[in-house]
Amino acid sequence: MTLYLDYTSPSIQYFDDVNRNRLFTKDQQNYINVLSTQTLNSLDNVSLLDIFMSQSNVVEPHYHQNAAELVYCASGSANVSFINPFTNQVSTYRVTPGQVANVPQGWWHWEVATEDNTHLIAIFNAPIPEVILASDILRLTPSNIMAHTYCLNEAQWRDTISPIQMSTFIGPPVNCYQGQVQGLANQQPQVYGYQLPYQQAPVPPQSGFGQGSPFAPGTYPQQPQGTFPQQQQGMYPQQQQGMYPQQQQGIFPQHW
Repeated sequence: MTLYLDYTSPSIQYFDDVNRNRLFTKDQQNYINVLSTQTLNSLDNVSLLDIFMSQSNVVEPHYHQNAAELVYCASGSANVSFINPFTNQVSTYRVTPGQVANVPQGWWHWEVATEDNTHLIAIFNAPIPEVILASDILRLTPSNIMAHTYCLNEAQWRDTISPIQMSTFIGPPVNCYQGQVQGLANQQPQVYGYQLPYQQAPVPPQSGFGQGSPFAPGTYPQQPQGTFPQQQQGMYPQQQQGMYPQQQQGIFPQHW
């Protein structure tokens, strides 16, 4: 598909500093930067997430309803896992520097850092990658619906998910420790790749963006409830410089 942009316009942008486009911050070792047409309006059908994680941290289970995802490992290592909806099998791929794992559009997936200073670049074939997070599904689905549908004790279900108060993005939450978490980093992948030597990339400094920025911590742009965008082939909005949609907080799906 082709986007027709006015490359003579004075508002067209050809450069951006992804380090300034913070999507989510857990701490100084675990955060996500984003590049999309919202910050670089000359992009065509491509966007990316710049992901930094320390060992045993997890990009939470999620799926992208409008894009496939190519996960490239720049430094460190990670297990990239997904559920194949055609076979109902869980596959896990260990990626090290220079290696990639491909996640088709709409597939449920997650990533676990298997060592410190892991840097992943997630590349999408969409100008703005949309996402539905497990944390949003769990906390926003009414507890009585979950209990009735799956024959659960509603009070126990509410108590179990009560710590999930917002979109998680990278888990586990700060100040949370469970004995089984450390074992995730040592989980053996089902498919092995080549192990290559690498030079670790430095972690960029923290973004100076404060509250009110479209990508500041805690201000994740989201779609209002019940207004899931119907994507048509070749029909993507043209984002103007400095024009960010005003969206409601706390309702999925979200734009990354």
